Amino acid sequence: MKPTRLLLSLCLTFGLTLGGAQAQTVMRISIATAQDSHQGVAIDTFAREVEKRTDGRYQIKTFYNGALGGEREYVEAVQMGTQELALSTTGPIPNFVPETKILDMPFLFRDKAHARAVLDGPIGAELLKKFDGRGFKALGWGENGFRHMTNNVRAIHTPEDLHGLKMRTMENPVHIRAYKALGIIPTPMAFPEVFTALQQGTVDGQENPLSIIIAGKFEQVQKHISLTGHVYSPCVWLMNPDAYAKLSDADKQAFLEAAIEGTKANRARVDADDASGVEYLRKGGMEVIEDVDKTKFIAALAEANAYFEQEFGADNIQQIRDFK
Repeated sequence: MKPTRLLLSLCLTFGLTLGGAQAQTVMRISIATAQDSHQGVAIDTFAREVEKRTDGRYQIKTFYNGALGGEREYVEAVQMGTQELALSTTGPIPNFVPETKILDMPFLFRDKAHARAVLDGPIGAELLKKFDGRGFKALGWGENGFRHMTNNVRAIHTPEDLHGLKMRTMENPVHIRAYKALGIIPTPMAFPEVFTALQQGTVDGQENPLSIIIAGKFEQVQKHISLTGHVYSPCVWLMNPDAYAKLSDADKQAFLEAAIEGTKANRARVDADDASGVEYLRKGGMEVIEDVDKTKFIAALAEANAYFEQEFGADNIQQIRDFK
């Protein structure tokens, strides 16, 4: 039997098509943190759900630890179409979608339940629409968590303790303005560079949620952690709009549902890390400062908040604060 006839016979026998071998589409998704992190759990879950919900026609290859660049780099890659998917914190996002800046205001959210309700509700849905026409299809919101401050110089109880500290920050204009108001010398830096910068003393400290601090092993290079909870940090699922447009309606729904499942796993890991993280870091040798005077932090941000009210609208800020 000729090779072509043999292949055709095998395909008919096993219920395949000649084009079956080419039927699977491979896409890439990346994060800046480790696989064993709240973001790693998120994209691993997303990848499994996409493959399951599309009967294996789509495979999501996952990349961790900034293997495809820092957040700004892979967000740009998704926008340009050289990468299909990414899960990013909102750190660099205002540079692409300015309307999201409001979410990064310090002390905007009461707690995780409040933040999740806002993002899962009409306010979050309206913000996701702002990504349209900016080079992205936003599939949904994920979570990074409430951010806390670590450093190697001194314990932080009040804003006065922050004066003159050189702190790594995300490439986020809201954070940078707020941290300057607190007396910090902000040093924007991609996350994959942070551990080495702390180790070498290029910066005195950094600020991140417990999940990131643990996944980044910062207890190895930082002495003090202050539970400031100064900013709630969301994540967002991003997809290149051309890649999304090529999906069938059923597959579009599969990707959206996979993002929802990824967020469930992501938030569950954040909750687990928040529950055990303080004791873990204390056992790792860090001094944990829990008696942080948040009222003084809020007072020190009065001028920055006045600026934010002008930029975002006081009513819009209050709408988020009052959301139940």
